[in-house]
Amino acid sequence: MNANERRTRILERLKAADRPLSATALAGELSVSRQIIVGDVALLRAAGEDITATPRGYVLERPRAGLIRTVACVHSGADMERELTLMVDQGCTVENVIVEHPVYGQLTGPLELSSRYDISEFIRKVEEYGAQPLSALTDGVHLHTLRCPGEGAFERVRAALEQAGFLAR
Repeated sequence: MNANERRTRILERLKAADRPLSATALAGELSVSRQIIVGDVALLRAAGEDITATPRGYVLERPRAGLIRTVACVHSGADMERELTLMVDQGCTVENVIVEHPVYGQLTGPLELSSRYDISEFIRKVEEYGAQPLSALTDGVHLHTLRCPGEGAFERVRAALEQAGFLAR
């Protein structure tokens, strides 16, 4: 298979996927190295494909059902797992985290966390790499974009975050 055929297959797999696909998994399927996949995805992006890298793999952006809302939070890094769990337990997907950096402006980290399993895998990677949350750059202040099944789910998230002391004012 040549490079163009491989990129077409990557795009087809991303279009059909209902979950993020890792570069490692794609590399295994296509019998190439992970780095080849990373390069192919970069070229697909340069060609205009709306592919996002999340902590769990690549996703092809497409319209999704649900209400999009933003919530402002503040807490220490030690409370990150609890905060994320409060949101997904209300049926919402945590699309991303956003911080306002004094030098770089808005920094956004795609998350795509929809379940406790997703959160545990995210936390495992954070610990494995010794990574700090983006909110460490802003004394714990950050935003999350949520995709919720309805206004009621979003209101439950806000109430849970407020009760936990995580809702920024």
